[in-house]
Amino acid sequence: GIVVLGLNRSHAKNALNKNLLKMMSKAVDALKSDKKVRTVIFRSEVPGIFCAGADLKERAKMHSSEVSSFVSKARATINEMANLPVPTIAAIDGTALGGGLELALACDIRVAASSAKMGLVETKLAIIPGAGGTQRLPRTIGVSLAKELIFSARVVDGEEAKSIGLISHVVEQNEAGDAAYRRALALAREFLPQGPLAMRVAKLAINQGMEVDLVTGLAIEEACYAQTIATKDRIEGLLAFKEKRPPRYKGE
Repeated sequence: GIVVLGLNRSHAKNALNKNLLKMMSKAVDALKSDKKVRTVIFRSEVPGIFCAGADLKERAKMHSSEVSSFVSKARATINEMANLPVPTIAAIDGTALGGGLELALACDIRVAASSAKMGLVETKLAIIPGAGGTQRLPRTIGVSLAKELIFSARVVDGEEAKSIGLISHVVEQNEAGDAAYRRALALAREFLPQGPLAMRVAKLAINQGMEVDLVTGLAIEEACYAQTIATKDRIEGLLAFKEKRPPRYKGE
């Protein structure tokens, strides 16, 4: 039930170009309706790098109208990731800059190695984050601190990222260079025993509720809760509890 999407554009430090975005969008689209998928982990297969952001070499060859189209595609692809119905985890074992960090911010949970480097550095190039960074970073770490990081283009390591709430877990890097990925796998395995429909609906309730006032959010929770009551998984969960055994959920 755990799907791992690995970035592997090693010669360009996993920089996001047109082709990589196209491949990512296709992969995410395939996951949307696959009921066997329980958790998705985004990682890099290139040592020392998660994603260096947009491919600036490709962008330098673009006309200004093409740049706008490319950024819109990046924003849409990252939104597709954010809207996956199952839990998503970003395993940051290396550098995540610009669009790379925006990709990670679109995940539900972020895990990073202490040696990883993260930052929205676009203002150095006289532009701003354009794939969700100006919206998701404030929602993650607070408005004032997000402004500080974006205004300064500051890069933080895993320890500082944990201290400001940018990531959920920080781990010491190992010899294989995949410590964050291994922690992400452990988290994903914690999610597997839970009711699949409940997990999807819980994510929906949280995501929608965070964008509205509390009264409206509670109404969203009530509507989402109703979806879980009369299901086969609910019956199985109660029966397993009564029989003191692990439940065998089928996502129904």
